[in-house]
Amino acid sequence: MAEAHQAVGFRPSLTSDAGEVELGVPVLQEIYLSGLRSWKRHLSRFWKDFLTGVFPASPLSWLFLFSAIQLACFLQLDPSLGLMEKIKESLPDWGGQHHRLRGVLAAALFASCLWGALIFTLHVALRLLLSYHGWLLEPHGAMSSPTKTWLALVRIFSGRHPMLFSYQRSLPRQPVPSVQDTVRKYLESVRPVLSDKDFDWTAGLAQEFLKLQASLLQWYLQLKSWWASNYVSDWWEEFVYLRSRNSLMVNSNYYMMDFLYVTPTPVQAARAGNAVHALLLYRHRLDRQEILPTLLMGMRPLCSAQYEKIFNTTRIPGVHRDHIRHLRDSRHVAVFHRGRFFRVGTHSQSRLLSPRALEQQFQRILDDPSPACPHEEHLAALTAAPRDTWAQVRRSLKTQAQEALEAVEGAAFFVSLDSEPAGLTREDPAASLDAYAHALLAGQGHDRWFDKSFSLIVFSNGKLGLSVEHSWADCPISGHMWEFTLATECFQLGYSADGHCKGHPDPLLPQPQRLHWDLPDKIHLSISLALRAAKTLSGNIDCHVFPFSHFGKNFIKRCHLSSDSFIQTTLQLAHFRDRGQFCLTYESTMTRLFLEGRTETVRSCTREARDFVRTMEDKEKTDAQCLALFRLAVDKHQALLKAAMSGQGVDRHLFALYVVSQFLHLQSPFLDQVHSEQWQLATSQIPVQQIHLFDVHNYPDYVSSGGGFGPADDHGYGVSYMFMGDDVITFHISSKKSSTRTDSHRLGQRIQDALLDVAALFPEGQRLKRRGLGEEDSG
Repeated sequence: MAEAHQAVGFRPSLTSDAGEVELGVPVLQEIYLSGLRSWKRHLSRFWKDFLTGVFPASPLSWLFLFSAIQLACFLQLDPSLGLMEKIKESLPDWGGQHHRLRGVLAAALFASCLWGALIFTLHVALRLLLSYHGWLLEPHGAMSSPTKTWLALVRIFSGRHPMLFSYQRSLPRQPVPSVQDTVRKYLESVRPVLSDKDFDWTAGLAQEFLKLQASLLQWYLQLKSWWASNYVSDWWEEFVYLRSRNSLMVNSNYYMMDFLYVTPTPVQAARAGNAVHALLLYRHRLDRQEILPTLLMGMRPLCSAQYEKIFNTTRIPGVHRDHIRHLRDSRHVAVFHRGRFFRVGTHSQSRLLSPRALEQQFQRILDDPSPACPHEEHLAALTAAPRDTWAQVRRSLKTQAQEALEAVEGAAFFVSLDSEPAGLTREDPAASLDAYAHALLAGQGHDRWFDKSFSLIVFSNGKLGLSVEHSWADCPISGHMWEFTLATECFQLGYSADGHCKGHPDPLLPQPQRLHWDLPDKIHLSISLALRAAKTLSGNIDCHVFPFSHFGKNFIKRCHLSSDSFIQTTLQLAHFRDRGQFCLTYESTMTRLFLEGRTETVRSCTREARDFVRTMEDKEKTDAQCLALFRLAVDKHQALLKAAMSGQGVDRHLFALYVVSQFLHLQSPFLDQVHSEQWQLATSQIPVQQIHLFDVHNYPDYVSSGGGFGPADDHGYGVSYMFMGDDVITFHISSKKSSTRTDSHRLGQRIQDALLDVAALFPEGQRLKRRGLGEEDSG
């Protein structure tokens, strides 16, 4: 999502003065340290898995195996073929009376070795099976015999009750693509947006790169792929996120919305109580690994590593580089209301507080008449400041107000109780949704703690939302948590008839703790400057949200096309009508088929999409010609999407090659050219991952309306979309008001018109277009 902006800005972080010092470390040493960090994570996860149950075998299975061996010995059978006798002979001789004990110990040792060997074999077999990606390349709805056989074997080796991290040791590592293939795909992707002269120049740089530098840089990546868990993900987190010096607000964070058409209760404290309780229930299930691993298309497990840092996590600012601080546990949340900070405990005698008790605590905060202290109200604007500035100020703040700062940064997450309402209104639906999105993305610039992994925002009318920091994980992870939260707080926890949480208040609960900040005078100016910059950045963002209800996923399925590819190709038509030209388009997709995989870029502006758009704009072309080219463009996009998901994308490989070149102090005009590109159209689909939690047929309004992010370029757009049920698509568009080339509302209208025009290419889409244009439906 917001990563497109960070991907553009990572190059300065590599070439800054401080960056050059750190990049002076030999590349081999950096690769060694990367692998060392990987192995530490593996060992830590192995111990946790052992405590919760080793997959695909549990400690109970060891006991069963040991019992079977003992039974065989009792029946005078030797399943070890003499190995147990040799083990017994190597044990110390404790005398005749301990002869039987030596036999039991020998059996236990043999059972342990056999048990470990079986587990290792199962893991290796499953990893080999999961390395097969042929199923991904097959047409949708068609499954070959090899794929059916593969699927049956995966199910056999996967066990019956996998836990969240069960597959981690069996996931294959992300492959390093062929550098020749990557360069070829890159040149193919930029051909639609470059003139003949510019393309020839770029192709010349590419050929020079392949001859002089590619093989050396590729060798280092191959070495890292063998030693570390993932050849690119740790560098992606390091250089794209943690070394970025820009404000997190708008540039890095993204938002997620509540239900679009319904609000379960208008009572702000009650909605906060249920939502916080639901989030903590999710954390409890996460700690116990009771969340089922995500299976792509119901059969292929995805990496779960990013789930580890959802809660108790803060991005700590540093000079030149941030770091992520993650605590094993936290028993409180930090709450902001009317410029004041509070610490609210979430447990009582080691038990999670009930929703009604949490509501009681939030209501106490809402009823507290005490004013904010001088400059406390705008303190959080520092988290929206450039990172170097905030890092320097935080040093003074940590000295003067260490307890209050620790309470915020050590919280499970941040809660903002806003004093204004939000959400869809009947009086002005368009403007109200735009304001809702803007409030979630930027707020007032001083009412969100942008460093926290996520902030829960509860508006005065009971509407909810999330503001999410991007470095620790990607959107599908927070989206999975958000789906669980909305479904749990609405359908399972529920509300009483008067809108309050169910249950009874607890009069014995202590009052929420007001946090006091001893702010030195030298910080006051920094807060004022940060607030001014945050308000300027916030005021420059133009957000537009609209639900497109003329058709949705059902219609696209009837056309036998991929829903995502349908929208991406249509976006090319809409953007061309808006700007009159083609541009590089960034679509984020996941690489979680591999261990610790994060994202890859799908370059959606293809030659096929360009040919389709030009044909659509040619009045002399027939619908049949346009439809044929549209199908070709959709097929091309699907091929690019599947290649990216299977580790054969372009941008992460080029990024890693560039990082190695900087470590080696090798100048590559080609890689410099690649990483100077601007993404004027950054796009993302927000997937619905747990459709079973929502009854979209009986309760179609109870579906999250997705979320959005800021534009990647000052003269570009950020576009995200979500399929709400089967017949509605919600779009979130952002741009900069300072740009004379962009207008979020104008692009929104272009998208709606383009969707109806594309639908009209299909026989059953003619009626949809007439209805969309407000014409009489003669059919």
